[in-house]
Order: sequence, then structure tokens, then C-alpha cells
Amino acid sequence: MDWGARRIGLALSDETQTIAQPLTTLTRRAGRRFPMSRLLVLLEERGVAGVIVGLPLDAAGSEGEAAAAARALAADVARRSGRPVALWDERFTTARALQSVREMGGTTRGRKGDLDALAAALLLQHYLDARRGGAT
Repeated sequence: MDWGARRIGLALSDETQTIAQPLTTLTRRAGRRFPMSRLLVLLEERGVAGVIVGLPLDAAGSEGEAAAAARALAADVARRSGRPVALWDERFTTARALQSVREMGGTTRGRKGDLDALAAALLLQHYLDARRGGAT
């Protein structure tokens, strides 16, 4: 999960936990709660064993309000889903996703949700690579 105040990008790995791919984006409506029921349905439908929640640290690696909100969301997901949840530094994932799209000659106009799901895939891929000892 690539946490954001307005959108939360979701990604999945393959069964071998080698390759991450974008899944979808959940939208947080102003004044409304996080769409937890939709997330729980997706976890069940996809047979998700565990969840990685992006921890939005600032450039210096410190935690602010966004990180506190991500921690609270992670705890709620763990409690409600019964699945293990880990936090992972998500600094610059959206910027890297945007750079990747631009390098391929694409545009993100009207596709912010796709960008957030791609950012989630980058976050998950970094986590998977680090677990295997091949972090880049």
C-alpha cells in the first residue's frame, strides 16, 4: 500500500514474492473514512498473506503527521484483516513512478490513480528485493 492523503495505491506480488505489479487505487473521499471494507474484500479475493504499508517519511527520514496516520492505518489493517502488516519507507516512490512513466514517453494526465498503483508496486518491489538481500 502506497499511503496518500487522497489515494492509496495497491500492488500485489506473485506467489513466489519475486515480482510486484500494480493492482488498483483506493480513493479517500473528503470527510469520509478510509475504504477499509473494499480493502478487506481485495485481500480476501486475492488471497493476500501479508500487507506492506508505505511509511511516508520526510527527506531526512523523520516521521511527521503523515507517518503517524500511516502507522494508525497499518494497525487498523492488521487488526481488521488478521494479517501481518509491515511498514516500509516509501520516500520518493511516487516521484520514481512518475519518472518511469516519463522515461517511457507516457503521460500521467488524468491517470493519478494509475501512478499511485505503480508507486505501490515500486514500494513492494523494493521490500521484496530487500528481503532477498538484493535491495537496489
